Amino acid sequence: MGDGSVVPRFGNMKALLGLIAGAGASYGLYKLISGQRFKKNKKSTPSESPGVKSSQPDEVQLQPGSLLARVSGLNVICPQSGDAASGGIIHQSPSNLEPQHFKMLLSCLQDSDDPTQRCRVLRTLGNAAAFTVNQNLIRELEGLHIIAHFLSDPAAEVRVQTLNALNNLCMNIQNQEQIKLYVPQVLELIEMSPVNSDLQLGALRLLTNLSVTDKHQHLLKESITLFLSLLVVSSEALQVQTLRVLVNLSSNPDMVDEIVQAQAPASVLLLFDKRTAPAVLLRLLTFVGNLKAWRPSEQVADELRQKQDSLFKVMLDDSSQLNNKLVQLLSHPDGEIQAQVARILT
Repeated sequence: MGDGSVVPRFGNMKALLGLIAGAGASYGLYKLISGQRFKKNKKSTPSESPGVKSSQPDEVQLQPGSLLARVSGLNVICPQSGDAASGGIIHQSPSNLEPQHFKMLLSCLQDSDDPTQRCRVLRTLGNAAAFTVNQNLIRELEGLHIIAHFLSDPAAEVRVQTLNALNNLCMNIQNQEQIKLYVPQVLELIEMSPVNSDLQLGALRLLTNLSVTDKHQHLLKESITLFLSLLVVSSEALQVQTLRVLVNLSSNPDMVDEIVQAQAPASVLLLFDKRTAPAVLLRLLTFVGNLKAWRPSEQVADELRQKQDSLFKVMLDDSSQLNNKLVQLLSHPDGEIQAQVARILT
């Protein structure tokens, strides 16, 4: 793979990784804030914190108002030392990598037949992509398309690392214009991968980032039913990530028409329960609160009522069992959940 004309081959893959992959053979997850307002009517998710904390030495600094600082609950892959898999790799800050390093990495990524080596290169690129200057460099070197090619790699771990790298690269508005081309492939990964797999989680993180503004949200309008179905079959971690996407979409009035018409499993109502994890319940209530702010005409409401499995019929119609479940949640021990419920019922 690769013809060697893009960048000169370094010669020895292990030697290259020893010099450069110090950007991190392992990764740590840093929680970012979620639910920042991108429009006057955008609702914030109560459980998100206003900043990033990390005990790691190479912490990403958030600039107020930047896309990075506004990503909705995104997990950013950042360097973390001490991974046993890194072996004798020389650790250096990914912010110090230079253009020639990226050329070498991209060349090796194309030329390697070893899934383990591809994973190490993709980790390094993903770690480096936590910094804006590197995000731009990788794009200018045509690295986005080179990396995205591995979304179809036979090895699941390579696909996971590809999603992680694209996730960080997607925190750059110019990069999003190229990464959006791969949304159908990312959605297919969610559909075809085992439930609760790292592939599904990585794909949803990438879609969370891409949907943080309304510019590319229309690319997900045919997948609302997929997201709603994931809620009723997945683990807490996947539910939270799915709801981050749904909250982003429901914050855009232009997307609500698509959401309320989507097919919704009736069992989604079972999640409105005191036994549901608070992190899930808070986001679920934010999602419903965003939709409740939508006011259809009587004609539109009547048309939606004819679709027995539409989200409108299941969750928003006066005949929905959701109202009774919300009343029961008024006595939830979590004050934030009580406040969200009261806001919806008001």
